[in-house]
Amino acid sequence: MAADERDERTPLLSNPSGDAQRNGTTGSAIAESNGAANGKKKESWVTRVFGPPNTIKVLLAGFIITFSFSFTQVPIFYVFHLMECDVYYDTHPPFTGPGDRCSINEIAAGTAKQYSLLGMSTTFCGTLNLFLTGWTVKKWGPRFALIVQTFVPGIRVLTQIFGVIAGGNAGITIIQTTQLITILGGPAGYILVVNTIAGELVEPMRRTAVFGQLQGCIMLGQAISYLLGGMVGDTFGIRMPFQVAFFLFMFATLYARTVLPYISPDSLSDGKQDSKAKGIKGFLAPLRILAPQRIRFFDGHVAKHYGVFFLCCGLFLGVLATGYAPLLIQMYATAYFDFNQSDNGWLMSGNALCRSAFLFFIFPRIVDAGRKWWIKKSKDDDPTPVPRKPRRDDEQPNTLSRISSRPGELEAPVGSGNQMLQEESMPQPETKAEEERAACRFDLFFLRWSLLVDGLLTAGAALCTKGWHVYLAAFLLPFGSGSAPAGKGVITEMCPHSQRTDALNAVTLVENIARLATQGLFGYIFSALAETGQAYLTFYINAAIAIVAMAVLFLSYFPPLDSTMVDDLDEDEEDEEGFRDEDNLVRVTSHETDR
Repeated sequence: MAADERDERTPLLSNPSGDAQRNGTTGSAIAESNGAANGKKKESWVTRVFGPPNTIKVLLAGFIITFSFSFTQVPIFYVFHLMECDVYYDTHPPFTGPGDRCSINEIAAGTAKQYSLLGMSTTFCGTLNLFLTGWTVKKWGPRFALIVQTFVPGIRVLTQIFGVIAGGNAGITIIQTTQLITILGGPAGYILVVNTIAGELVEPMRRTAVFGQLQGCIMLGQAISYLLGGMVGDTFGIRMPFQVAFFLFMFATLYARTVLPYISPDSLSDGKQDSKAKGIKGFLAPLRILAPQRIRFFDGHVAKHYGVFFLCCGLFLGVLATGYAPLLIQMYATAYFDFNQSDNGWLMSGNALCRSAFLFFIFPRIVDAGRKWWIKKSKDDDPTPVPRKPRRDDEQPNTLSRISSRPGELEAPVGSGNQMLQEESMPQPETKAEEERAACRFDLFFLRWSLLVDGLLTAGAALCTKGWHVYLAAFLLPFGSGSAPAGKGVITEMCPHSQRTDALNAVTLVENIARLATQGLFGYIFSALAETGQAYLTFYINAAIAIVAMAVLFLSYFPPLDSTMVDDLDEDEEDEEGFRDEDNLVRVTSHETDR
């Protein structure tokens, strides 16, 4: 029966899996599991809410690994408190008064000092970890890099258990020293890797939304882990959270190895080898992203483009303004509304849960609706498309490949049909691709105005006069979120595909440095203003910097739609192809080579 239904229009060959192989994956399974091959089937509610199977795998990876990293965040603070207490009474007489023997100012100050030192060393070592992780991703692929980022922290937690057992000065020294292991695997590196995997597995139009959902899963993992880690420590002893965290990291390593798909490192750079990215230059490749790019305009001339540079400057100021807000509202509530440790725990967990829900459910819908509005607005502004001259293959947007000029290397067409219908259908993919490029410009629009909303909500926290006002502010602050995933989506569109990993690395690096800067800057500002009884002014300073960040982002812009990004690899190949074409006296310039 099936044979009778075939006619001359039935293709002789089934659909090959070459497209999926081109993405550096293990066949066509990734493309099919992402829904590209099953477009006619009715989507389940799981796919509609959480995305295709491979997207769900990456989101679960972000949740599991973050849950593992955050499980010891609350217990480790209490560990330092107990160790500082032991150190204090080694040189002081035993405590004889009522109450807790560790509840004195000297021990509290020592605990804060050790915890601050731990945070600074984590940030510094995590910054070095970003460079090493980016190099590992390009050398052995994202999956191997993620395995390293989960296995090595497990070893770190295992060594911290010995520090907890030792106690006193020895325990403090062991735990502080273990932060050096963060250079090999830490919380900054795994975020880079999971974002890289997500960017490779999803189509460009869904990339920003998935970045937001991934950020939401990370926040959800933090919120649940903060509560459970403290509860496990209170119930089973201070050593138990570290033991549980070790097994969580081992499970995360097994998950990364067996569940996540393999992505070839060659696919991250389109299979091209960058001669300038070897040795120390390859290790510091993310810093090259901040340099001005070069774009080729419609008329052929090349100019510098500073969009990525100003984008990173705006993101730095944005994190500087908003990164301290959760800790600031916690300190403000403690100082002026007598919040205790339990109140602050619920406050921060509630804030993280609200932020997670916003990023996972609301943010993708805002991006989707906003992009549709942006495309409609662009069509209304320019209803008549401007005719364009045919462009060579190397001038196509973000295309780093070139059609060979040798007839023997050109593939023969498969199948047959009306040539006129084929030529009429050729511009359709290009039109759709250009609509997608235009739609992604909404991400930059959203990024600018989300910082303004975030600044206004942060300023509103200064108006709190009662305890429930603080909870309300913590509930409203997440509605200004979205700048981090939007920034990642913008920079991946501004950079060529071969630089996507370095671009995500650069954004994560900028965010890490900004977090380190905001801890020192606003910690000092809050302390200075608190001495005068005007700590609420810190919220207004936060809002002012957020508005400055928005203004800086107005200096960042996408290149024109009819322009082409000039990559260093393109110039090298263009020179080689030029010599090759001169030798063969063949140059393919017909419009038939346009794809």
